[in-house]
Amino acid sequence: MKVEHPIGMANNEEVAIFGGGCFWCIEAVFNRLEGVKKAESGYIGGHVENPTYRQVCNGDTGHVEVVRVIFDPKQITYRDLLEVFFSVHDPTTPNRQGNDVGEQYRSVIFYTSPEQESQAEETIARLNAEKAFPEPIVTNVEPAETFYVAEDYHQLYYDNNATQPYCQFVIAPKLRKFEKKFGEKMRA
Repeated sequence: MKVEHPIGMANNEEVAIFGGGCFWCIEAVFNRLEGVKKAESGYIGGHVENPTYRQVCNGDTGHVEVVRVIFDPKQITYRDLLEVFFSVHDPTTPNRQGNDVGEQYRSVIFYTSPEQESQAEETIARLNAEKAFPEPIVTNVEPAETFYVAEDYHQLYYDNNATQPYCQFVIAPKLRKFEKKFGEKMRA
């Protein structure tokens, strides 16, 4: 389903879009942050309208698995979201996150305003200058395009499937790392 702006989005809310491997992992993290109204899995950046999960996973569409984060900037800043994003995936491996390999799993920030673009670029420059990672960051910063909401069964995937092996071995450790580093920013 093509969605440019979420229906019912309040005036005080903003949208951020991040790709960092499988969208299930990133969505699970962002949905636990105070100030995030909703994080939803989807696809962006390809050449096929209304792509399916199978098409995107096969690498046939040019889309990236992403999470669209609707947030209240009075409760959490875009810079805070960037810090969380860079802490829960490896931004130094092009087109790869763990066993997920392909352009659809690349590290990318799709900005929705000039301010987001500059903040993303500044954050990457700072993290590289600090040598926060053993290798340089390869995360792309690109303008947001049409966002397609992923199929219903992908939404809140971890919350609905926490006992599945992928959730236990891949997502749960990311959540523990996130909770340890950003516990004060989590929802009560």
